[in-house]
Amino acid sequence: MLINSIRGFIMSIADSLPGISGGTIAYILGFYDEFLLSLNNIISDNQIKRKNAFFFLIQLLSGWVIGMILSVIILSSLFSTHIYFMSSLLIGLTISAIPLILFEERNVFKTNFKSIIKYLFYFFIGFILVIFVSTSSTNTSSNPILLTNLNFNLSIKLILAGMLAISTMILPGISGSSVLVILKLYIPIINAIKMVITFNFDYLFALILFGIGILLGAVTTVKIVKYALNNHRSSTISFIIGLIIAAIYSIIIGPTTLEIPKEPLSLSTFNVTAFALGVFIIFVLQKLKHKKEGI
Repeated sequence: MLINSIRGFIMSIADSLPGISGGTIAYILGFYDEFLLSLNNIISDNQIKRKNAFFFLIQLLSGWVIGMILSVIILSSLFSTHIYFMSSLLIGLTISAIPLILFEERNVFKTNFKSIIKYLFYFFIGFILVIFVSTSSTNTSSNPILLTNLNFNLSIKLILAGMLAISTMILPGISGSSVLVILKLYIPIINAIKMVITFNFDYLFALILFGIGILLGAVTTVKIVKYALNNHRSSTISFIIGLIIAAIYSIIIGPTTLEIPKEPLSLSTFNVTAFALGVFIIFVLQKLKHKKEGI
C-alpha cells in the first residue's frame, strides 16, 4: 500500500504543475498498464476485478489527495519560488526513466526497416503534439475567469475542460495543467479548489461541472488507450516515448506558465541536486517495484 500511495503522491505533484502529467509519472514509475486496467475495471461487471481495481485506485488516491492538498494549500507558493528546483527534479525523473521504459518494452519492437520507420512516425507524432500544446500554453493571456458567475457557455467550457484535462493527465507526456492554461482556467480552477477546501462553497458548482467532465473524459480515454496498448503496443509505445521526451521541453518552459511568469529553465537556473534527487527517486521506486514483484 505504501508504494502505491507514494506513486499517487508523485502523480499529484506532477498534475499540479503545468509541464508534465500524472500519466507520465505512472508510465515512468512502471505501473501505467495497471493504472489503466484499474480505471477500466472499476466499472466492470466482474466483482473480483472491480474489487481489485477499487483497492488499487484507493491506495493511489490516498497519496494523490495528500499531494494535491499540499500542492494547493502549502506548496503552491513554493512552486513559484522554487520552480527551478521542481523543474530540475522532474527532468531527473523523466530522463532516468526513459532507458528503463525502453528496456522493459524491448520485446515488443521489431528491428526490420519497415517497422523502424513506423516507430519513428508514431514517435514524431507524439513529440510534435506535446511541443504544440506546450507552445500554445505559453502564448495564452492570463486574464482571469470568474467561476462564481457561471453562464451556459462557461458551464459547457468547464465540462469540456475537465474532459480534456483528465484525458491529457492519463495520456503520458501531455500536461492536463498545460491544457487548462491554454483554456485560461488553470488559475481559476486552482483558486476554486483553495476556496472550497477553506469552506467557501461559492465555487462548488463550478468544480462539480469540472468533475463531471473529468468522469466523462476518463471513461473515454481509458478505453481508447487500453485498446491501443493491447492491439498496437509497439506503435503506441513509440507514440508515448515521443510524448515523454517532448515533455522535457514542457518542463523547461513550465516557469513561463506560472501566475507570475518566470524565465524558462536554463543552465544557470538548473539545480543539479534536484536532478540527482529525481534520478534517486526512480532508482528507489524501481527497487521497491522489483521487491514487490519478487525479482
